[in-house]
Amino acid sequence: MNIDVKPAPASAGMLLEPPLLARVGVIGAGQMGNGIAHTFALNGFPVTLIDVSTDALARARSTIAGNLDRQVKKGVIEAGAKEPALARITDATDVSAASEAALVIEAASEDPALKFRLFAALDEVVGPQTILATNTSSISITEIAGRTRRPQRVIGMHFMNPVPMMALVEVIRGLATSDATTATVTATPVHTAAPLRIASARFMCQTTNHAIGTRIREKMERAAKTSI
Repeated sequence: MNIDVKPAPASAGMLLEPPLLARVGVIGAGQMGNGIAHTFALNGFPVTLIDVSTDALARARSTIAGNLDRQVKKGVIEAGAKEPALARITDATDVSAASEAALVIEAASEDPALKFRLFAALDEVVGPQTILATNTSSISITEIAGRTRRPQRVIGMHFMNPVPMMALVEVIRGLATSDATTATVTATPVHTAAPLRIASARFMCQTTNHAIGTRIREKMERAAKTSI
């Protein structure tokens, strides 16, 4: 197993510059999903935040607004950044709303059956070049990818909580994940409250061992603290 922790270039201003990522889709409006949407939107990208619950979407928007206010008060962002960031986030209740996204990040409940259904559905509605990522911390990327016709474009992007504050993302390949997909994701730093680091956990296995995953996360958290 090889874990590389790469510091984001100091000049990096966005996760990906258009047209590579014209729109980002985020599935799930819970704590992780709204944090991911917040971070992408703050970095200048239009985001479609999707959840079956309109109440969850409303709570997510309120949470994002509150967290942006806290960032302003702490001097992390300028006061003028809040409203444009909120305006970049569009709410939706059906996965078909992700059809124009170049990257979709799934952050739904940690339920294998649910994730399998979501990826099968997303595979039907997004473009052939769209990268499908999952925020899972325990479910096999290979199994998730197997529910699609694009396993080479499926990858794990495990954000740390709280997303707008934690300067680390764990990137996990499945057995079929292509080098191009991995390179696209690992070369895409986005500004958080501290300089983001992309940690690429390169281990080729069909199932995730929880104990191994725990040690990886502990090592990444130590790395994150040294960068803050």
